[in-house]
Amino acid sequence: MRYNTAKQKMFDGKPAIGGAACMGSPLAAEILAKGGVDYVLVDDQHGIWQPDSMLAAFRSILVAGSVPMARVGKNDFYHIGAMLDRGALGIVVPMVHTEKDAEAAAYAMRYQPSGNRSIGAYGSVMYGNEYMDCANEETFLAVQIESKQGLDNVEKIMAVDGVDGCWIGPADLAASMGLDLSKPAGKEAHEEAILHIMRVCKAAGKIPGIACLGLGDLRIRQGFLFVTPLSDYPVDVRATLADLREIPVP
Repeated sequence: MRYNTAKQKMFDGKPAIGGAACMGSPLAAEILAKGGVDYVLVDDQHGIWQPDSMLAAFRSILVAGSVPMARVGKNDFYHIGAMLDRGALGIVVPMVHTEKDAEAAAYAMRYQPSGNRSIGAYGSVMYGNEYMDCANEETFLAVQIESKQGLDNVEKIMAVDGVDGCWIGPADLAASMGLDLSKPAGKEAHEEAILHIMRVCKAAGKIPGIACLGLGDLRIRQGFLFVTPLSDYPVDVRATLADLREIPVP
């Protein structure tokens, strides 16, 4: 079986740097993978994907030399299992607020005796005949801490067996905490919450991760290991045009 090099890298204490694929295009996901990222996260929560396009994307990402991962639309036994069956080697589960939520994700993620994932991963044939023997070890589960409730329960969440790490959702976390990020006090409280989650995650022996478009350098320096600073979104056209229009014509 092809090993999950991104997971191995993280557990070796090195950051895995990835990109989110949201546009529903396997080709765009492959181009992102070809750029050299450690993993590509196919986003089925906020992205525009269909089951067949996700299946194609996972193969395209693998062929391009990266690790296919996915964010499921919700914490659901069948959604998690289906995404793994299509070929994802990592799963991000959104809106994990409690220990019970985390246990449900872990239960869906792994085959018995570690969980109760259903057998029949026909979409994962590209990993070879050893897939069933290696899947529990090679797959990676990150739960999203992105609410005030999740923040309050982070120690219990991170203690759940089968959870490999977290992936903080900064925007939803700020909204849930009622913070105004345009004000210094709001920014300070937000940053302290993020760093608290990271510290708890590390103390539990788990991988700290975060969605961090444009902030990869900062988050890696802080100690995050599962970082997603890139995506297949188009560049900010307005900002680019504004900069270009300021260039003096000789």
